[in-house]
Amino acid sequence: MTDRSTRERVLRAPAWLEELVRTTPPPVPWRDVVRFAVTIPAPLAVAVAVEGGVEPGPVLGAGVFATTGALAASLAPQSGPLRDRLRRTAAAVGFGAVGLVVGQYASGGGWMPVLLIAVLSAVAAVISSVNAAMSLGALQLLIYTALSSGLVTPLSLPVEVAFFFAGAAWATLTILVQARTEALDPDRSSVAAVFRGIAALLDAIGTEGSDDSRRALTTALNAAYDRVIRSRSHSSGRIRELSELAGVLNAAAPLVEGAVAAARAGVPADPDDVAAVRALAAALERDDELTDERPPPLDDAPPARRAVRHGVRLVWNVVGDPEERAGAAAERPEVDRRTRLRELVDRTLASSESRAFAVRLALCMTVAEIARQYLPIERPYWVLLTVAIVLKPDFGSVFTRAVQRGAGTLLGVLIGSALLAVLPRDAWVLVAMSAFAALLPWARNANFGLFSVFQTPVIILLLDLALPSGPGLVGARLTDTLIGCAIVLVFGYLLWPQTWRAPLDEALRDAALALDAFVEAAFTGGPADRRRARRRNYRALTELQTQLQRRLAE
Repeated sequence: MTDRSTRERVLRAPAWLEELVRTTPPPVPWRDVVRFAVTIPAPLAVAVAVEGGVEPGPVLGAGVFATTGALAASLAPQSGPLRDRLRRTAAAVGFGAVGLVVGQYASGGGWMPVLLIAVLSAVAAVISSVNAAMSLGALQLLIYTALSSGLVTPLSLPVEVAFFFAGAAWATLTILVQARTEALDPDRSSVAAVFRGIAALLDAIGTEGSDDSRRALTTALNAAYDRVIRSRSHSSGRIRELSELAGVLNAAAPLVEGAVAAARAGVPADPDDVAAVRALAAALERDDELTDERPPPLDDAPPARRAVRHGVRLVWNVVGDPEERAGAAAERPEVDRRTRLRELVDRTLASSESRAFAVRLALCMTVAEIARQYLPIERPYWVLLTVAIVLKPDFGSVFTRAVQRGAGTLLGVLIGSALLAVLPRDAWVLVAMSAFAALLPWARNANFGLFSVFQTPVIILLLDLALPSGPGLVGARLTDTLIGCAIVLVFGYLLWPQTWRAPLDEALRDAALALDAFVEAAFTGGPADRRRARRRNYRALTELQTQLQRRLAE
């Protein structure tokens, strides 16, 4: 028995490898699956139908660029309010178009393309620290710069960009159609369900259904935390909406405790509290303002009722007290702009995390550009493309994501190249592209490696139509991918030990020390001391948020 257990320990994979491949199969987002399967290959299908087949020429080139625009716009939105989805789409398409233009100057040899790629990479890294939409846009900037540096078509640059925008407009239209036909934001709905559960528990006090309502509230609370944390972990940057929802859940803790205590004590809830909790749920789900007055405090009431009312008033402040919102709107615009500028500087140039990542990304892309010029490879832009996809100018990029993307890209290259070897250059290529595109929204919710497995064949099938090649390209593209992954792992991580994990403990300690210094300066220091302590405190809290996002992602 001992020998058997010893052999099992020897044969078992290392713990870090188990963590890399571990994933919980997510539910299938059927609406997104259908949208991706139809939207992405549609422009190329139109071009093939107009041309009467897959024939190299201006029509096929137009279809390729329109499909790249549709791909960028389709991948951009995630769950959330429609305005956030459109903001991400605009960032992805806008920066992608800039990449198409800049990439024209990154081709050829010499030091000018090397310098251009280095500067562009540093700018992309800084941009990615702003928020999730800008992080996505920075990735598209590098991807389309790499593609444009090696993609040659009979179209002029203005025509290429025009068809890119046409494809993006088509994808945006399908996003709007889906948004009009689907349910409300699932993140907000999950948080609103917690407050509906609290209202149901308050209504059920003193009845036989009290225990069932309490268990249902616990289930709703767990599901809401899981939903918000999962959405934040898949985010490539800061999303204000998710931060606010997390704050609402945290603020709801006293209300939940008060409702449970009232149920156990058998103290009926005040009807005003039940109505207020339902108003909170409705305002959260529809992202509306609270129109009613906040319930006043209860002085002459049992302790359980006072606890519930206290919890209601706390959450009401967080969700949106009309008086506080009116006061905030009356602030001077100059102060608001100055504050936002300071916060932006804290997240970007003043952040040591952002500066270090800018150096890492610029180093990796520069090495990839040098390799593109001097290594005898058939598709040199693929090295640049691999580095951009694997390292990804990501808010809080971590080693786990890089390894998953690298392994997924390698597997995707094998799958896509194998399909090119067996599929004829006709409508079957569109069918294969549609099938892999349909898997993208499901794989994105699983992990980054699985997403790369299905994203890479879509790109390979698309590019092969624009640049036909022979069967020898399979090995060449695999070699290019290995070179790109090696550049990322060596120059992006091996030389930077601090990137191997998210130092959340150190960031929390620094934030606590900065807060302590700020409190001391507030009571004992002069105006200049208070300003310096406040800036140090803000920067420490920004670093803490960065490391928390990295830990969630990993």
